[in-house]
Amino acid sequence: MRHRLTTLTKPSTWALEPEPSTFAPNSRWSNKDMDPVPPEKRTWSSYNYIAYWISDATNAAVWELASGMLAVGLSWRQALPAIAVGHIIISIVMVLNGTTGARLHVPFPILNRSSFGFWFSYFSVVSRVILAMFWFGIQTFTGSEGVYQMIKAIWPSFARVPNHLPAGANITTVGMASYLLYWLIQFPFMLVSPQKIRWLFLAKAIIVPPAWIAMLIWSFVKVPSSNPGGLLNQHTALSGAKLSWAWLSALNSALGIYSTLAVNIPDFTRYAKNERAQYVQLLIIPTVFTLCGFIGIAVTSAGIVLYGEVLWDPLRLIDKWDNRAAAFFAAFTFVLTTIGTNISANSLSAGNDMTVLFPRYINIRRGQIICAFIGGWVLCPWEILANAVGFLSFMNGYTVFLGPFAGIMVADYWIVHRCKVDVPAMYDPHGRYRYFYGCNWRAALALLVSVPPNLPGLINSINLKIPAGGAVYLFDIAWILGFTLALSVYSVTSILFPAKETFMKEAILPDREDSESVEGSTSGEREKSLEVSTQAV
Repeated sequence: MRHRLTTLTKPSTWALEPEPSTFAPNSRWSNKDMDPVPPEKRTWSSYNYIAYWISDATNAAVWELASGMLAVGLSWRQALPAIAVGHIIISIVMVLNGTTGARLHVPFPILNRSSFGFWFSYFSVVSRVILAMFWFGIQTFTGSEGVYQMIKAIWPSFARVPNHLPAGANITTVGMASYLLYWLIQFPFMLVSPQKIRWLFLAKAIIVPPAWIAMLIWSFVKVPSSNPGGLLNQHTALSGAKLSWAWLSALNSALGIYSTLAVNIPDFTRYAKNERAQYVQLLIIPTVFTLCGFIGIAVTSAGIVLYGEVLWDPLRLIDKWDNRAAAFFAAFTFVLTTIGTNISANSLSAGNDMTVLFPRYINIRRGQIICAFIGGWVLCPWEILANAVGFLSFMNGYTVFLGPFAGIMVADYWIVHRCKVDVPAMYDPHGRYRYFYGCNWRAALALLVSVPPNLPGLINSINLKIPAGGAVYLFDIAWILGFTLALSVYSVTSILFPAKETFMKEAILPDREDSESVEGSTSGEREKSLEVSTQAV
């Protein structure tokens, strides 16, 4: 027994078996999950991306985004265009960064090295890990509310189970039981490979939308448009500058909700059958998110008339229903959609990022399991939701970094290097993307210029007692401002002060048949051996 425990504590026990396809100089820098995806594993078609975004659009966060716009004083006439314009913009960025992943077949943590530099790229990667873990826990708690509604619909007495936890726990016995059950339901999906998880998104795309449409029909039946409080009779009380800034703030919220995926979309597009397969995102993202936003607005508006309060959270709305069967199936769809969103936006992202941090010991599956335990239990999301309104404001305000990240990535591949990058060099700490001791000062300068203007507004959103003056308005356009400034500064500095070692006449793409022969070679030797497989993108 002691021998087994001693063996388990040795790092070598947990080391992944090196794969002959590793592109890095050795297994310290990569494993097969971080290597360029081989042709046989490029399985995602246009239909899979359509299903992916339909499933992601039908989740509680999108619903709350739309209904929250009503709470700040906008009517559906202002809220819906903000959602549409925001998702048109984000879909363009999504496809620009997604095309990079689909062409090069490498994940975001590796791809980011070409713009940030080998070592500085870890700043964005660590940021993504922390963000993903916190949001994993928060989304898991949201899913547990759906489980509670399902159980209560079957056994109403479940709501009356005595609480045996202290008041300071910020969660009840019933809440903890629901949370544990949802966590257990969700966990097996993290053991499914990224190539096969697409079937979960397909199932969501088939099951969830009909339930949302049924809720939309319910809202118009219960509160017809002719009703004085009906949707079509609602108008905003805002005007002038207040209306303009409220609309821009709503636009920024629409951009921010998937600003994370706009950065790490290569984690998914690298599995595309070809780069054209993911072009459909340009059409499907604005369409489904605008439609789902309209459903959230319409049903929330009906809830205001029926129950006299703005029920942002759809599960709180479901809790008001007397029809137990309808409550069960509606709650089930939200449980299903939360699982899919949590895996795609948080679990897989954290798994990819942790893999690049410790490739010798962590692969995507292990990273997801670590995320499930740390994000799900160590961070205690019920404590965050109960006591840290300011902290949640900070999490939402992280778009001040994500906008610049996306801008730098777009500028590097499309404007500065014009699609001519060296994929094998991205795996080498001493390769052409080392820049200055592993840091590209142009990316650092872009962040220094684009992030600080939004910080006063971010601080004010966390603590209203700290004045921000007119800078608070900049925070209302944080993503657009950060993206534009970072893209401009990075492009200008890279053109005026080019990193000549990173420019090539043609792109160097990975050739898996030659990868074994270049294993362990130096950057210069590998470049020479790969020139025979050099081709223009």
